[in-house]
Amino acid sequence: GPNRPEVMNRTTLELVMATLERLPFQTLDLTGGAPELNPGFRDLVRQARRLGLRVLDRCNLTVLAEPGQEDLADFLAAQDCALIASLPCYLEIHVDAQRGHGVFAASLAGLRRLNALGYGVPGSGLVLDLVYNPQGPDLPPPQAILEEDYRRVLLAEHGLHFNRLLTLANLPVGRFGSLLLSKGQLQDYVARLRGAHRAENLPTVMCRELISVDWQGYLYDCDFNQMLGLPLAAGAGHAHLRDLAALILEGAPIAVAGHCYGCTAGQGSSCGGALTGMT
Repeated sequence: GPNRPEVMNRTTLELVMATLERLPFQTLDLTGGAPELNPGFRDLVRQARRLGLRVLDRCNLTVLAEPGQEDLADFLAAQDCALIASLPCYLEIHVDAQRGHGVFAASLAGLRRLNALGYGVPGSGLVLDLVYNPQGPDLPPPQAILEEDYRRVLLAEHGLHFNRLLTLANLPVGRFGSLLLSKGQLQDYVARLRGAHRAENLPTVMCRELISVDWQGYLYDCDFNQMLGLPLAAGAGHAHLRDLAALILEGAPIAVAGHCYGCTAGQGSSCGGALTGMT
């Protein structure tokens, strides 16, 4: 993450590549603060694509303008990576308030660059999804309705295209959890999530088909569990990527705690956006 100096080293990267080759994965989902800044990022993407995997890059749009990354957008397009980019609002005042002055303009410049390559443009096959998170302790509004708003404003005011908007609930972990705690809102928010729990979201939560790998190669049931240090429930102790082939994951338990209501509340929330069309 952006506040953590840890970077996956070459040994762990090569273990990831070997694991992708050995086991029947379908998707490589890359995240971090800016995963593209890892020196091994492009080798990992090339290897995954050679193996026929779908590659998702959770791309911070401002990274496209980083020194030394001038050809990054071209690389991502050439490798047919699907991009998931955070744009917390379609209004500059809200984005800059949340992320810092100038972030909205830099994000739009990144979107323009990607659109020019075909990303998000109908018929191109290059996928560009945007991500919305609420700014405070609220559940996101209905995904389909908000997507229409984003599409209308970004096209009319900026001439920009994207494929889908993914709405993600804020889970009470990490910086957001600390912020709620400092404001005395943590218990109320967790209670709100629990009160909005819907059992029909359970079959499609992300932890059922995803394995999260940290910078050192340790395994978790999802990225939020990784942030909390809750190891993969299927492993004895703290399972590592080198142990993965020996683990039986089918039907194995998943490590859960109070934050998990963030994924099952309301319309549901996963790394792929809302789980149901419900409000």
